[in-house]
Amino acid sequence: MIGSLALSFGAPFVLAGLLALPVIWWLLKLTPPRPQVEAFPPLRILQRVLRSEETPSKSPWWLTLLRLLLAALVIFALSAPTLNPRETLISGTGPVALLVDNGWSSGGNFDRRRSAAEAIIRQAGEAGRTVSLAFSAEGANDDASPVEAARALERLAAATPRPVPTDRLAAAQRIATALAGQRPGSLVFLSDGLDSSDAEAAAQALAALTPGQAIVYQPSLDGVIGLTNADNSTEALVVSAVRPTGTPVGAFQLVARDAQSRAIGSAPVDFSGSDGTGEARFQIPVEMRNDIARIEVEGVPTAGAVRLLDDSFRRRRVALVSGESADEAQPLLSPLYYISRALEPFADIVRPSTANLAEAIPELLERKPSVVVLADIGVVPDEARAALQKFVENGGYLVRFAGPRLAATTGEDTLVPVRLRAGERQLGGAMSWSEPQKLAPMNEATPFAGIAVPEDVTVSRQILAEPSADLADHTWTSLADGTPLVTARTQGAGTIVLFHVTAEATWSNLPISGAFVSMLRRIVSLSRANAAAPDGRTAAESLPPYRVLDGTGRLTAPGPEVQPLVLASDPPAPVDLKNPPGLYGSEDGYVAHNLLGASSRLAPLPTLDFGTATDARPYAGEDSLDLRPYLFAAALVLFALDAFAMLWLNGGFSRLRGRLAGRSAGTAVPVVLFAFAGLAGAGHFLAPAAAFAETIVQSDKFDVARAIEATSETHLAYVETGDTSLDDRSRAGLRGLSQYIAAKTALEPGAPMGVDIGSDELSFFPLIYWPVSADAPMPPRDAISRIDAYMKQGGTVIFDVDDDALSSLSGSVSPGQRRLRDILGDLDIPPLEPVPPDHVLTKAFYILSSFPGLHSDSPLWVESLVPDASGTARPARGGDGVSSLMITSNDFAGAWAVDDKGLFLYPTDSSDPSQREFAYRAGVNIVMYVLTGNYKADQVHVPALLERLGQ
Repeated sequence: MIGSLALSFGAPFVLAGLLALPVIWWLLKLTPPRPQVEAFPPLRILQRVLRSEETPSKSPWWLTLLRLLLAALVIFALSAPTLNPRETLISGTGPVALLVDNGWSSGGNFDRRRSAAEAIIRQAGEAGRTVSLAFSAEGANDDASPVEAARALERLAAATPRPVPTDRLAAAQRIATALAGQRPGSLVFLSDGLDSSDAEAAAQALAALTPGQAIVYQPSLDGVIGLTNADNSTEALVVSAVRPTGTPVGAFQLVARDAQSRAIGSAPVDFSGSDGTGEARFQIPVEMRNDIARIEVEGVPTAGAVRLLDDSFRRRRVALVSGESADEAQPLLSPLYYISRALEPFADIVRPSTANLAEAIPELLERKPSVVVLADIGVVPDEARAALQKFVENGGYLVRFAGPRLAATTGEDTLVPVRLRAGERQLGGAMSWSEPQKLAPMNEATPFAGIAVPEDVTVSRQILAEPSADLADHTWTSLADGTPLVTARTQGAGTIVLFHVTAEATWSNLPISGAFVSMLRRIVSLSRANAAAPDGRTAAESLPPYRVLDGTGRLTAPGPEVQPLVLASDPPAPVDLKNPPGLYGSEDGYVAHNLLGASSRLAPLPTLDFGTATDARPYAGEDSLDLRPYLFAAALVLFALDAFAMLWLNGGFSRLRGRLAGRSAGTAVPVVLFAFAGLAGAGHFLAPAAAFAETIVQSDKFDVARAIEATSETHLAYVETGDTSLDDRSRAGLRGLSQYIAAKTALEPGAPMGVDIGSDELSFFPLIYWPVSADAPMPPRDAISRIDAYMKQGGTVIFDVDDDALSSLSGSVSPGQRRLRDILGDLDIPPLEPVPPDHVLTKAFYILSSFPGLHSDSPLWVESLVPDASGTARPARGGDGVSSLMITSNDFAGAWAVDDKGLFLYPTDSSDPSQREFAYRAGVNIVMYVLTGNYKADQVHVPALLERLGQ
């Protein structure tokens, strides 16, 4: 109300200058404006001479009034007027007890609080009274003994806001102890306006001193806000905030910053609820969220308005690699389907861009994943194996799933946690006495502790671990019969985990249960956001302070009073002067210790009873107003008006207008020239771009002509081994088979093409014939990796060994078979078996019982059919896919080979002419099977499909 307003002057004697205003008026009347100066042209002079008006001899009245008002404003400003100035507050005699809040919420307005305390202390000094000063966010070393005002002012000047909650009860007890029975004449509480759990107890401790008067300062809470949580969800980065309940809702903007304090994104806080809680949603790409180091409220310099982030916040990146072939990638049958569904909501999934494991795995590791998942990969190339070893030793998690390929792997494998038995264990089925096993309860001493195991989860097949003395130590969970289901081993700073079942529901129904999701998420949560930063800490040890927040929310070096943070303390370590909010650890890895928790709430300070009448006041500066800036600003405006008036009276505007009119015509030319220069500059930049594009096209070494030839029609391909006679035999054989296919089927293949598996693109060809000879050079390792990728992408390779009959893939071997083993040793292949009687190959086009070539004593080996839960082999593989490789020693190319006239080049080892016919039919079946595997599988097995449907 106007009646309550008061006005004081810091320098009232300056107001005497107002007496000089009449003198200033008299001087202005005696000094009129300077006569107007005109140009020389005679006509202008004559025109002015004819006028009867003359230059005025005194200033206009309005100009005089303007200048008098300007002088008055300057005099008033120099007198330091203040609206609603502070008044003398303390009364009585005896010590003045002063309790000052300097907790975390004081960072934005502590200067105002210090100013109010300084005024109280000065008033106490003028009255000759001592001051007992205590701060609520200081430790036991804060001495509240009564001292002279000058000493109290020194302590006040050295005080700073602290990034910790207040402890008002301890501060009140220090005042009570320091006064030692003395009755304070005045009790002043400079609060931060927030309620605390000990506020009532502190008031009671001060009331027991029976003060003569009590004054409580309460600030406005409009700018108080705290950040309580940050959730890095899939949809957005959600930050929770809290405000004092019952206060007006203000507009707050959050800013996400990286470790170099660069802004990554911003979002407003929505306080639409009535409970003082709100949230902000950052629509930041997932790839950028892991760079966020802190989230802060813009314009609010307090420790509560800052949320520090560590590895626990960052979303983990999980790399998925599968050994499946591309033609088997049916969603519900894919080994990675259930893993992706389980991890996508809270982790970033990355997949390789190529099926070549030697290139795919190092490429994925360059993206710094936390976890690498290998689903049924038996053989890992040496380059990828070395990269995975380094990844695990640096702190990464390697999770592997069993499957036919891993079961077929022989020899020691350093990337599995325990030694494995060869083959698989079948539980249940027509040929087994055992029943599918259920899971045993999770061991409380393992990371899977607390995960509930559904009763309907059973395992029908698994890979067994070799018994050892420490097998139990490496077992995270097991079946009801005690055999391990998940094993793990620590290697360096990382961990290798093995699921002894497949990642899809062929060996067990675990992947379609909720326990599978919980197990995978538990493993990912154990990993760090960046596996490249080794950190071998455990939850039981303490971490040294690395960076801590000060009272204004800035990260600084820790002081000598800061102690290491104990991670596994019970209850958790509180935020206090010993462990202020900040980062604990080292540059390589740290833990964020934040001020507010997810359940923290803020409330205004209630009315406290200090045992006497309490005077509640706002802080000076919120109610009082210094008028000097406004008076000086008004004087500056009047000075500008005076300057414009003098310019107008002296004709300055007319001269300026004439000069501008004279120059306007000349400005068009520079503008036009500037526009043309801009167009020329654009052409200068466009020309190099076109030249750069032309350079790219010219420098591209891709063989476009060969690509067009290979894709314009279907071609059968053969591997160029480097042996000229062997390559000629393969080309002649595939040429003869292509001619036979064109004569007997609707397919008209083009001429066969030779491929260099080390450099040529292999994906153009559905089938590659590879004659294996001990005399041919051994292909390089990277070329074999490209063949492995080709097979995983859906291609089929026929390995035809130039040697004795290939009746078995184990036991004693000939030189050709040894070369085949060397090649297959670097390939990730599943178990193999001779073509069974009900296989699609036996009925793809012709009905066949064998697959002869130039020889007829070797079976054709293909990928094994996957048995179902009953142990019966399915007539079609999972996904009805095509076998990625075939192996024989019947010399198909020799039986198919013809010369330019269509005559056979090589005789068969039998006098029966039908052998060559059946060799051609075998080739037709193989090609039809490769090209139309899914369709033919359905057609051949219609009876079996109808039987399943109950028809």
